[in-house]
Amino acid sequence: MDSLVNLVLLFFSYSFLGWCIEVTLKYIQYHRFINRGFFTGPICPIYGTGAVLITVVVGGLAPLERSYGTTFAISFLLCGLVEYLTSYLMEKRFHARWWDYSQKPMNLHGRVWIGNLILFGLGGVAIIHLINPPLNRLFSLISPQTRQILCAGFLAVFLADYAVTHFVLKLVKTGIEHSEADNTEEINREIRLLLSDRNIFYRRFADAYPEVIYRTERINARLAAIRAETERLRKEAEQRMEPAGLIKSAIIENQDKLIGMLYHEGSATPEMKELKAAIEADQKRLQSRPLSKIESLRTRNDQEA
Repeated sequence: MDSLVNLVLLFFSYSFLGWCIEVTLKYIQYHRFINRGFFTGPICPIYGTGAVLITVVVGGLAPLERSYGTTFAISFLLCGLVEYLTSYLMEKRFHARWWDYSQKPMNLHGRVWIGNLILFGLGGVAIIHLINPPLNRLFSLISPQTRQILCAGFLAVFLADYAVTHFVLKLVKTGIEHSEADNTEEINREIRLLLSDRNIFYRRFADAYPEVIYRTERINARLAAIRAETERLRKEAEQRMEPAGLIKSAIIENQDKLIGMLYHEGSATPEMKELKAAIEADQKRLQSRPLSKIESLRTRNDQEA
């Protein structure tokens, strides 16, 4: 029971720490306070979830392996998985992508990228080897009964905050589904206008995610159509563009025909015979050269036709 209570306290501790990090980063970016996260209170549960998972998994491996490298690898993978799944599920649930790393190097579907993953790994090392030990000592100074009361209080506030968040996100989802706009910028303006007429809880959510990307069925269909049209144009361009190698081959073939029409072995001079032998040698060397991908594809298409 004490272990479970401590994990709950760790969850809220790291959720608050994550909120502080998010607020600080956005203050540096926008030079103003932004209450980050889906919840109204000072909490980002994704951080708490990652920290608890790292603590449980690394703690379970502690009798066998407890090196910094192992902790880094586990944190790298676990937190990356949590961020990816959170992004995916939230987008499916509310038709919006709340963060997008598509412009970042080595990203996976824009949901996670290598920079964050490395930070997750380093953060996991700090959690296990630097932060958890003093936190656990601090928890041990609090009586078990007091810790249980704290957990119950935090959970009650958390659930109440979740209920408010649920209504806010439900309104956002309804606004997205009923929007007639065909691009995310217009939907963003509509959602901000919709939330601006509500109370502070709704307005706070609009400020918390200024870069959200909305994805309605209309937008998804338009993006799919654009991708299909781009692919069609690319294929047409490839079909119209004849590779230089094929042009050279056609010239050589016509030259062979011309030589065959003009050349006679009996009347040919030594110079003509030498030139013909040199041409034949070059042709053999050219034919032994491997074809490029485009030339191979064109040859295969010609054979199938």
